[in-house]
Amino acid sequence: MCGIFGSISLSSDNPFGLSQVPFIIKSLNQRGPDNSGHFIHKNILLVHTRLSIIDTSQNGNQPMEDESGRYVIIYNGEIYNHKEIKSKLIEKGIKFFSNSDTEVLLKAYIFFGVECLKMLNGFFSFAILDKSENTLFIARDRIGIKPLHFYQDNEKIVFASELKALLSAGINKELNYHSLALYFHLNYIPAPFSIFKSVRKIEPGNYVIIKNGRVEEKKYYSVFIPDDSNNNKVIGFKHASRDIRTLIHKSVQNRLISDVPLGAYLSGGIDSSIICYHASQQKNDLQTFTIGFENEPEFNESQFAEIVAKKFKTQHQTFKLTKDDLYKELFNVLDYLDEPFGDSSALPVFILSKLTRNSVKVALSGDGGDELFGGYNKYFAEFLLRKWKFFLPLLSFVNPLLSFFPQSKQSNLANAIRKLKRFSNNAYSSAEKRYWDWCGFLMDNEVNDLLNHPQQLSDFSNTINYFTRFVNDRKGINDILYSDMHLSLPGDMLNKIDLMSMANSLEVRVPFLDHNLVDYAFSLSSNYKISGITRKQILRYAYRKIIPPEIMSHRKQGFEVPLLNWFRNELDSFLWQDLLYESKIREQNLFNYEKILEFKNKLKSKSPGDITSTIWSLLVFQYWYRKYME
Repeated sequence: MCGIFGSISLSSDNPFGLSQVPFIIKSLNQRGPDNSGHFIHKNILLVHTRLSIIDTSQNGNQPMEDESGRYVIIYNGEIYNHKEIKSKLIEKGIKFFSNSDTEVLLKAYIFFGVECLKMLNGFFSFAILDKSENTLFIARDRIGIKPLHFYQDNEKIVFASELKALLSAGINKELNYHSLALYFHLNYIPAPFSIFKSVRKIEPGNYVIIKNGRVEEKKYYSVFIPDDSNNNKVIGFKHASRDIRTLIHKSVQNRLISDVPLGAYLSGGIDSSIICYHASQQKNDLQTFTIGFENEPEFNESQFAEIVAKKFKTQHQTFKLTKDDLYKELFNVLDYLDEPFGDSSALPVFILSKLTRNSVKVALSGDGGDELFGGYNKYFAEFLLRKWKFFLPLLSFVNPLLSFFPQSKQSNLANAIRKLKRFSNNAYSSAEKRYWDWCGFLMDNEVNDLLNHPQQLSDFSNTINYFTRFVNDRKGINDILYSDMHLSLPGDMLNKIDLMSMANSLEVRVPFLDHNLVDYAFSLSSNYKISGITRKQILRYAYRKIIPPEIMSHRKQGFEVPLLNWFRNELDSFLWQDLLYESKIREQNLFNYEKILEFKNKLKSKSPGDITSTIWSLLVFQYWYRKYME
């Protein structure tokens, strides 16, 4: 894995950011600590930092020129089928001078042009310069596993793997109020938005051509979702389950390619267990890693990971953590964020990545299985409301009663009541509104109350419509899964993995998100994914004789970072006296201080609900703002 940066000066013959190259490299160093370099052509600057995974020799260093000197590439990612593509190119008379997938990607573009994107199996963001045409071609992978930020004003165009590289070069930092509203609703900022008005994130499956100052962005990949009424039973359930196993096996096989030590995350859930099974079938010395939590029996699931590790004979490590261990890394995580990111589970992911990096340089992950096969609560909730409408009168009766019970994430019972309240609140809403509300934590009316300058959000409904545009109940629940493939998967889950793994110079690969598997999964009826009260039905059936029954029957809890405890103890002074005190909030003029006081009072109540997530998002934002804006 690597870091990339590029710029084009539109008003000068000198490349923008040239004097800042050392700072740009430093900002990307964690993504690529093994080597760095830069390339200048007229008004264009390309910068690269390298994490060596395939062909670790100097032959794989970047920026890389082809032998003619016409083309130059900077590239972040892995092309798993690079050997197959290389063979096709050799048959056509193309010569190679390294074993790196970088050279294969460069020459595939030279020979096939934009069409090369359809050949690639992997994850990536890259840029290729054609000196003769003075053209830059940049692209992001189909699913959005690797990030790509893009800045444009009248004087320059700049792009990079991370926002901090753009900041190091000196870009305009005007805040985007729609992004603020998105952040406080979702706890993250999804593509194409970024925290800054002039920066956008290139969306997954898109490419950009830049020539003579003109920018053209196009989509090269999208998934087709047939209506459930049309595709039901087209592929038999048993046949589909065999296909799923074959596709996952092939995907894992591709992602075992590495010239450095490789392992796998193992959480004790179905998805990571499936990945572990296939990896262990093809790699005898597979190392697996999990984190366990001491004195937290409700959240400690390391024993389930150990059952899987024993079954598949992996070299397993369990990292036992305490709440103090989490707290010690808190500010390291905050310091790494170059954009507000309020998913608190980034903290344990950071620690797992840090400890895993001591043993391997590449890790496989089970992420993506829930989005493909219907694993999350909101999918099941939507399924219930679409299929079993007789629930609605009962929910109308139960909803007001739930207000009398404690709602928080501090115990299983209070958390169950919290979830039921969220479910019942949205029972009579449209499918689009339900989806949007269930994606978020702070509802839109409260976001409006929190943020000053409401005129900046007068057309925010258009932004919401953009992110709910795929919701269509004729698709079963595939429309909700597909919506998440565009919203929460790249914006939250994959962003979190990329940020926290790259902070520790660890490459994480996600076999469930092989585009062949994604395409196949969305061709299946949603009834194959959720049926009755069973989620991920087809995965459970496909692996019923392979994955231990304890794993199949166990409802994975996940780990809740002890935010409420921290806010009431260790972080109390820092939160209210350093970040959210009245004079600072009023001077900042972004937030309504009275609304923040309302949040503070709810935090101290017996039923804080989801307010801990909102307070955490405020803390993250204020910490980020102090670092980058003051």
